[in-house]
Amino acid sequence: MPLATHHLRSIVAGLTLAVPGALHPSSMAAQSPQAPVATAPMQIDRLDPALDRLIPADAKPERVATGFTFTEGPQWRHGRLWFVDGPANKIRAVTPDGQVTELLTSASGFPNFLGPNGNAPDRDGSVILCEQGGRRVVRLSGPDDALKVETLFETFEGKRLNSPNDIIFAADGSFYFTDPPYGLKGLDKDPAKEQPVNGVFHYKNGKLTLVVKDLTLPNGITLTADGKTLIVANSGPDMRYMMYPVNPDGTVGAGSVLLSVQPSPERGVPDGIKLDSLGNLWASGPGGIRIITPEGKVLGQIKLPEVAANLAWGDDGKTLYITASHSVYRLRTSVMGKLPLVAK
Repeated sequence: MPLATHHLRSIVAGLTLAVPGALHPSSMAAQSPQAPVATAPMQIDRLDPALDRLIPADAKPERVATGFTFTEGPQWRHGRLWFVDGPANKIRAVTPDGQVTELLTSASGFPNFLGPNGNAPDRDGSVILCEQGGRRVVRLSGPDDALKVETLFETFEGKRLNSPNDIIFAADGSFYFTDPPYGLKGLDKDPAKEQPVNGVFHYKNGKLTLVVKDLTLPNGITLTADGKTLIVANSGPDMRYMMYPVNPDGTVGAGSVLLSVQPSPERGVPDGIKLDSLGNLWASGPGGIRIITPEGKVLGQIKLPEVAANLAWGDDGKTLYITASHSVYRLRTSVMGKLPLVAK
């Protein structure tokens, strides 16, 4: 196919889908699975022929489940997708055939459990989770139907964290997490905000270190397969995906911009990010999920009728699950995704 024609080609699937709400989770109204829905198209915009190596020509996004308040924090675990419904203070799981189970809520005997967000498996089989509303990082342990919540930490240098958002583990068992102010009603101007910056932290051997402090709204986070580069999505006002070289002690060097995203009428901001096995970045942002090469070239974009917040690889490693506003979507790919270092 001629290149110009290829650039204009899109795969479009019309499905009956929930009407998306506002961007910020706190402004999302709960939606019943029986609520009125509207037909809206979703598509894969193929901007470069190289995308065909990653997403089959006949692949179509599909909705797995809907009816949630605001979905985030996806993780493939025990044969199903874990995800959080932050404003509802719930962690849920959905099977590939759409069966949803509630795993944890503030009514489960943990009244301080508040605003779950990004999470990742630890080497001992537990899960480390960022509590955006609770302003802490916690450990979830025990069987799926009887999870226990234990606080790991909630302060840095004697001051409360802002609102931990997303997390990624390194090969040595340490982890990084972002700490924007999204859990604070007044954001940076909230009187409860104690940290002087919106930072990225590294946690190793019981010690918490601030490693990035020059971002305005750090959000999604991941590491390259060799562990040598930390990638962070900055949600605004300058929307961009940043790269930081990782030092042997876990600290990072000066950052560089992988890709900047210009203001757009399309809703969404740089948020959740994941890598595939070839090193391409799959990144949420205005208008959906961009597929970005290690050199910063956008190969294409997955567009949904709701705001895409985060994503995770699941099933056999070739299914991309996307948490978007009220729903969970999936897309079959040709490329293997980069799964968590500890896949349980």
